[in-house]
Amino acid sequence: MDFVELEAIEGLRWSWNSWPAGKADATALVIPLSIMCTPLMQFNELPLLPYDPVVCNKCGAVLNPYARVDYQSRIWVCPFCQGKNQFPRSYAGIGENNLPAELFPTYSTVEYQLGKKSLTSASSVGLNDNWGKGFLPSASSASLISSFSSSSSLSGLDSRGIGQAFASVFVVDVCSSEEELRALKNELLLVVSRLPDNALVGLVTFDSMVRVHDLGFTECSRIVLLHGERELSSDQTKKLLGIHNVKQLLGKAAAPHSQGFLLPVSECEFNITSAIEDLHSSPPIKPGHRPQRSMGAAISAAVGLLEGCLINTGSRIMVFTSGPATVGPGLIVESDFVNAIRTHRDLISGRATNFRKSSEFYQQLSQRLVNSSIALDLFACSLDQVGAAELRPSVESSGGFMMLGESFGSEQFKKCLRHLFDRDKEGNLNMCFDATIEVLTTKDVKICGALGPCVSLQKKNSSVSEKEIGEGGTNLWKLCTLTNKTCIAFFFQVGDEQKVQPSSAFLIQFITRYRYGNLGIRKRVITAARRWVGKHSPEIAAGFDQEAAASVMARLAIHKAERGFARDVIRWLDDMLIRFASKFGDYVQEDPSSFRLSSNFSLYPQFMYYLRRSQFIDVFNSSPDETAFFRLMLNREGVVGSLIMIQPTLSQYSFDGPPVPVLLDVCSISPDVILLFDSYFHVVIHYGSKIAQWRKLGYDKDPNFESFRKLLEAPELDAEQLVAERVPVPKLIKCDQHSSQARFLLAKLNPSVTQNSTYTDNSEIIFTDDISLQVFVEHLQELAVQG
Repeated sequence: MDFVELEAIEGLRWSWNSWPAGKADATALVIPLSIMCTPLMQFNELPLLPYDPVVCNKCGAVLNPYARVDYQSRIWVCPFCQGKNQFPRSYAGIGENNLPAELFPTYSTVEYQLGKKSLTSASSVGLNDNWGKGFLPSASSASLISSFSSSSSLSGLDSRGIGQAFASVFVVDVCSSEEELRALKNELLLVVSRLPDNALVGLVTFDSMVRVHDLGFTECSRIVLLHGERELSSDQTKKLLGIHNVKQLLGKAAAPHSQGFLLPVSECEFNITSAIEDLHSSPPIKPGHRPQRSMGAAISAAVGLLEGCLINTGSRIMVFTSGPATVGPGLIVESDFVNAIRTHRDLISGRATNFRKSSEFYQQLSQRLVNSSIALDLFACSLDQVGAAELRPSVESSGGFMMLGESFGSEQFKKCLRHLFDRDKEGNLNMCFDATIEVLTTKDVKICGALGPCVSLQKKNSSVSEKEIGEGGTNLWKLCTLTNKTCIAFFFQVGDEQKVQPSSAFLIQFITRYRYGNLGIRKRVITAARRWVGKHSPEIAAGFDQEAAASVMARLAIHKAERGFARDVIRWLDDMLIRFASKFGDYVQEDPSSFRLSSNFSLYPQFMYYLRRSQFIDVFNSSPDETAFFRLMLNREGVVGSLIMIQPTLSQYSFDGPPVPVLLDVCSISPDVILLFDSYFHVVIHYGSKIAQWRKLGYDKDPNFESFRKLLEAPELDAEQLVAERVPVPKLIKCDQHSSQARFLLAKLNPSVTQNSTYTDNSEIIFTDDISLQVFVEHLQELAVQG
């Protein structure tokens, strides 16, 4: 089965789909045993089961199609720990011809709606719609619901919080220009008008001071003023705001004590609308200075507000800024323009004196965000840097959204903000909060760690490896928020003392528990099986997914780049590639011309070539903020999106026929074709010199040249579709051959023809000292055949 088809069933992409039975053999594969998991991937057919899952008493694994079932005695044997478990009473009618959905062979992925409210609503819509399809045990719907309601055992979490709405605190920089602030206010008012009535909202604004708006005070506008230079603890913030911790009651939360800083939209829509409309740009600062921004203190105040009013129900802090923090905690740069904002060179040389302190501040804030299930979003619209590099740990670990743009009036900003508040078919906000992912394995598989927008909860069992990769030392991770595209890379190794037989199966189960909007808690369970194989089995090569492997290696490279130098990361990538080619290449020793890679491996070297040249590793021409943004996006994107970032796609439009994909090479540029280039962050329509000349002469407006008009339209329609489907919205660039904007395309092309080439054949030339893909592969072959 194709790897993409498998992903559509499981939501998983494996770097290796067959694993060698020995630890040494697994290590020799070079590419680590890893899985790219998209826990909430959208499936065409995913059963939503209105009852709690049946769980193994011994290891906690959820009942799945690989369990052995004794229908007579109503016992099932857990395939993970071999423990025997009794079915609950509601499964009384279970049989070979009457299976619950979780035992259907085709449902390796199922989702459960937990808690009493979901069960009641399920009975009201009629469970019998799916009974004939094997979705439920053969019990009456009434007895099923009553038995599952009474037997629920999730420590009160099943009922707690169902029906509770999420909270959103807007943190607004009022140092923005009046024009920018006006555009931002219009979007915020639109967001507030679209929020459900029970959604909680708060407003914090900042310049040199932090203002927390009391939305419950009706007599006049009332704010609590906090000093922008002070670093306040959670308790100090709550004390100054007059908030006492909310006691969680079973099934509902007590109202916050005498404060109106966080209220349902139904209670404060007029007040928050008025407060937003009344925002004005701060008075101009003295010449030669940046505005006084206390962004760190404002974010800290918003965190303290949510900590005091909500406990683990899922919330967002949305920061809107147009410049760097120049005051207080999280300081990025001093206000005087004499002090330039830090560059990569400053970070490497240690001259960026504020960087370490600010990064530590946001690192500490990350822990508070994770503890309270708060996602931190950053919307930065500025021509200068704003400190996204320092903020990245908080945004990434909380699963928040980041957008770097130029203006709050841009379509890019509007689409990104509105996307966050999209609704599903039933009209519910499409937001998932307060999630955990638990990974269970059969005894011969060890868990090393994860890379992505998640945090280790340090929960260890016998399947946790001593070797740690990324967020390791656990089999349970926390995610403050996630979407149906959030992808986590999990790493594994073969156990030390296993005695497995080749061709026997091993299992891995991913249990994702999350709060879906205000519809309560859901649990999605993915159970996947693969086979152990012998050391020299052809199944190892046949099961290699080079696209997933490239995505995994890109995350590992970024992880290393965060802690070392780019040249060391490139050296590591090259070393890994040489070892890989030496192991899986077909060649005669010491004869580079004999080197061949089978089709299953042939694309991998070029993925690595483009990765080592990419903006993720080579930070030349990127600011620290841009690098932070690029790396954050790669660390959460699935395999398809990651590959477009690593090796962009290039399509050619000509009079010869429909568009065709062409090589990402300078030779693909021609005067009489149009190229559509997609690097995920940029979409470029590149017009050949002849096409550009004909367009300037207006041939597309002449009825006699209808084919030319259609040729110009085709890439524009395709580009619009790419831009519309992707968030954050890529920048759309239209350029002519030899124009300055063409650099966005030229920088990513393979420089097969340069200023040093002998034969150019009138081809476009790239001025660079970089080696071409051909030279790179030749060097690889020479080194690989040395053994």
